[in-house]
Amino acid sequence: MTTLQRHRGPDADGFFVRENIGFGHRRLSIIDLEGGRQPWSNEDGTCVITYNGEVYNYLELRARLEAKGRRFRSHSDTEVVLQAYEEWGRDCLLHFEGMFAFAVADFRK
Repeated sequence: MTTLQRHRGPDADGFFVRENIGFGHRRLSIIDLEGGRQPWSNEDGTCVITYNGEVYNYLELRARLEAKGRRFRSHSDTEVVLQAYEEWGRDCLLHFEGMFAFAVADFRK
């Protein structure tokens, strides 16, 4: 499937498969060229995200999440979206400004 989407993300591809979940991702590198590979997981692998688009206020959200004690491993907006999901659950959507789509596999639930 990701081969058919290559024109939408020619810079990289990534895959995640566990249990009955499978994510495939094609990447157009814009933000965090080195650290923004996807699918992305949290530190213990209990949440995995595939994301496309842009959350315009991700730097503001990152600062808010850091003030709550969250630590980041990259400069990627993808990681901000995942950490916002971990912090606020589905209500994270109320904090985002932008155009985006994402899917999260939350193995804790």
